[in-house]
Amino acid sequence: MKINMLNNQQINYLIELDELRLIEYLKNRSYEELNHIVSDLKNHLSSEKLLTQEERIKCITTMSFVEAHRNGLSQKEKQDLDFEFIDTSEFKPLTTTDLGKILGLTIKKDENNKIITFLTHLSAYTGDSQLNVSFNAPSSSGKSYIPIEIASLFPIEDVIEVGYCSPTAFFHGHGTFNKEKQGYIVNLSRKVLIFLDQPHQQLLAHLRPVLSHDKKEIIIKITDKSQKYGLQTKNIYIIGYPAVIFCTAGLRIDEQEATRMILLSPEMSQDKIKDAIIEKIKRESDKTSYKLLLEQNPDRQLLKQRIRAIKQEEINEIIVKNQDLIKKVFFERVKKFKPKHSRDMGRILSFTKLFALLNLWYRKKEGDVLFANDEDIKEAFSIWDKIATSQELGIPPVIYDLFKDIIVVAFKEKNRDEINFETQGISKAELQQKHYDIYGRFLPDWQLRQQILPMLETAGLIRTDTDLKDKRKLIIYPTLEINQQELKNNSELSGGVDKGGDIK
Repeated sequence: MKINMLNNQQINYLIELDELRLIEYLKNRSYEELNHIVSDLKNHLSSEKLLTQEERIKCITTMSFVEAHRNGLSQKEKQDLDFEFIDTSEFKPLTTTDLGKILGLTIKKDENNKIITFLTHLSAYTGDSQLNVSFNAPSSSGKSYIPIEIASLFPIEDVIEVGYCSPTAFFHGHGTFNKEKQGYIVNLSRKVLIFLDQPHQQLLAHLRPVLSHDKKEIIIKITDKSQKYGLQTKNIYIIGYPAVIFCTAGLRIDEQEATRMILLSPEMSQDKIKDAIIEKIKRESDKTSYKLLLEQNPDRQLLKQRIRAIKQEEINEIIVKNQDLIKKVFFERVKKFKPKHSRDMGRILSFTKLFALLNLWYRKKEGDVLFANDEDIKEAFSIWDKIATSQELGIPPVIYDLFKDIIVVAFKEKNRDEINFETQGISKAELQQKHYDIYGRFLPDWQLRQQILPMLETAGLIRTDTDLKDKRKLIIYPTLEINQQELKNNSELSGGVDKGGDIK
């Protein structure tokens, strides 16, 4: 069926419609028609014709409504598709090592990050064990590459990738209008939500109850402005818990968000960067051959089938039977309890359940209920042990690495030959020089002052003072007691799982 493009007169008519008349206009349109209307509105926005600010706002608002109806219709059509048969007899039990090798086809190094990111994507297919991850690192460090690359393994309809958008645009673009509730339904159940840039603070505030898993249906009230009615309050009904991943170059994190997320940072070692460059050359030199070779890899194809098969199982609940083992292992690692340990235990349990879900054909299963075993607990702790310190301190790993690799090393070097003299701190200039010597790049002064040092001081890893001779000069001292304890903790955690895989 041929669908004609809308002319300027028709577009002007469309964007002048009030909300109820627009909904009536769109009600009986097909998916293809809605798609063409969206395309025509986009062309209208980008045309050479000069639009007033008011016209642009009307056009964008109308386009949001049309996209919402199109997305709702698309979801309904996908639900009606025939059930896909997947032969599960070829699936074998997967360990973190096996999974890392498959993901390593396109993601070099970053072993722990890619495993956790994969499990976060997979957590979308659980009843209530969805994870939230925040990748915090400087620009061009590859923080969005890992989530996007892993998302390519998952069904395209289950992944929502969002660049920057306003709070109202997000809800219009991903919601469908419900006449009975007189509000928009945003169904995020079994979805992976990836923010490729730092979201608007108001949108983050709206999503906090969702990230906390407070209720499976949450009502949010937003205000929209229209020419005819002025400011209007709209009801947004968010249903379900998505798995959420944030990618941001901002290193400072609001405490309310930090407590709801696992904090990760891409590895920035010389070996990782070198391998990434080699992989980039392979990919960009001949994209067609690279993609073909990748898609023909049997392990990668089996993993994609495995993901679809897990989705089809519709597991609603995962039970961890051996609670005594969980308590024993966790209490051996934690000597002094803090309120945040309750949150950490929730994440360890989620990891345990996700390893069970990954190998559900080799676990006890009753209907839509799955049972995790001791092997899943071991795998969960092996992952958690590697990120426990930065999560405990509430700072991104990139900040903790800077403390260990730059501040502590520079401080020790400066005080190495001092005997019976007062300990000397390091200046910002010395810290930046050491950063350049080790990482090969300059650390912006504003980022050091406004983001890094305040976070380290809040975490109790450093204290700062002013130089006695020059009051304008800041001197940095690692808190030695905490540093020694952290080194001790790292030593204990590195021995948390022995070579045979048994938890110590």
